[in-house]
Amino acid sequence: MPAVDLLAGLREIVGDTHVVTDPDAVAPYAQDWTRRWHGKPLAVVRPATVAQVSAVVRACAVAGVPLVPQGGNTGLVGAGVPQDGEVVLSLTRLDSVGPLDPLGRTLMAGAGATLAQTQRAARSAGLDIGLDFSARDTATVGGIAATNAGGERVMRHGAARFRIRGLEAVLADGSVVRRMSGVSKDNTGYDLVQLMIGSEGTLGVITAVQLDLIRPHKIVGTALVAVRTVDDALTVLRAVQHEFTGLEAAEFFHHDGLQLVLEHERLARPFDRPHPLYLLFDLADDDGRPDTLEELTELLAGLDCVRDVVLVSTAADRRRLWELRELQTEAISAEGVPVKLDVALPLNQLTVFERRLAAVVRSVARHAVPILFGHIAEGNVHVNLLNAVEEDAQGAVTEAVLDLVASLGGSISAEHGIGLANRRWLPLTRSSADMTAMRAIKQALDPEGILSPGRMLPDPVETRK
Repeated sequence: MPAVDLLAGLREIVGDTHVVTDPDAVAPYAQDWTRRWHGKPLAVVRPATVAQVSAVVRACAVAGVPLVPQGGNTGLVGAGVPQDGEVVLSLTRLDSVGPLDPLGRTLMAGAGATLAQTQRAARSAGLDIGLDFSARDTATVGGIAATNAGGERVMRHGAARFRIRGLEAVLADGSVVRRMSGVSKDNTGYDLVQLMIGSEGTLGVITAVQLDLIRPHKIVGTALVAVRTVDDALTVLRAVQHEFTGLEAAEFFHHDGLQLVLEHERLARPFDRPHPLYLLFDLADDDGRPDTLEELTELLAGLDCVRDVVLVSTAADRRRLWELRELQTEAISAEGVPVKLDVALPLNQLTVFERRLAAVVRSVARHAVPILFGHIAEGNVHVNLLNAVEEDAQGAVTEAVLDLVASLGGSISAEHGIGLANRRWLPLTRSSADMTAMRAIKQALDPEGILSPGRMLPDPVETRK
């Protein structure tokens, strides 16, 4: 089918104004947040209902034109960015939130609803999503499901697949599967919900989710602890976990990242003097202790590895401390275009990884500047490498880092996914049997390969290298 005929058919489905081809209007959909991944799509199509999504997918399948689902476009591995000639299927108009079932503790949300919208809806009923990260105002629940997003509260509540009870998705032939009964025990056949979660748009287009809500605990305090090393931070973390059951989130970052945030965001310094590394954590009142903050203060004061502490309890003060961590991505991006990697290490290998990383990177990118931060309880490190994009044009920098991660028994993608960026290195941590099984699933659900082609799975020739 000629492109002009496909575009005419798509306009009949969603309306003229929601088939976007003007280059200026298309531009925000054609490049990702990192500015490293971009393409020239045939069009951006913005359906408003699952029926329209189904019709768009069917039309593209008949025309043999590939499409890529896109939510808030906050991904960092190119999974939702179009390649040349693809149709961008933007799901942001599917933004309904509700109904909420307070008894069953579930919340329905369209794929285009943002994380912040669903958080507000849940909290209005005294419940919560159990997911949170800095892109909350832009990231959509469809994208969160498609990438199995993690974030700051994974240590306690799990990644997206633990927070989603059901979903609705459109398959490659336009058919719709819907698993949203709300029952928590359903052992009838293959779990298509979990199969779709984390599939990055390669197996189906997620159009709605049913979120599994939690009863939130009150956060009684947030601590920013200055230490010297990652091992020191882990020592503090273990001590807090031993004495308290309510550790809600735990993050780490280095002084160089903090310095960028202070410079670019013009924030106040948390300490009078710099320290090599910082541990940031929230403590909830699970134990019902009347003197939790006093006991935490006493515990931290008794640890020799603690160099300084800021401990706050008000919402405004807590927000100010969390900005020092959550604004790191923006501050790094303001400094330049980084090579961004998202890895996870066994906790007993975190220090080894940090110690060896600089030398490994500088062996292929002499002027690279590593800036690290992440979710320390899961061993999840966000590796940002400034002054390394040119040397990484053919993947040399990425390969050096991911080879190191694999050699230490880690994961080459902790929460950002594979997308276009990492598919070449998937065999580092997945066997040939794994790859064959994944390709069989892709072939079964998308035999013509129209859904997000080229993402996640490497070409067979790449796997054999």
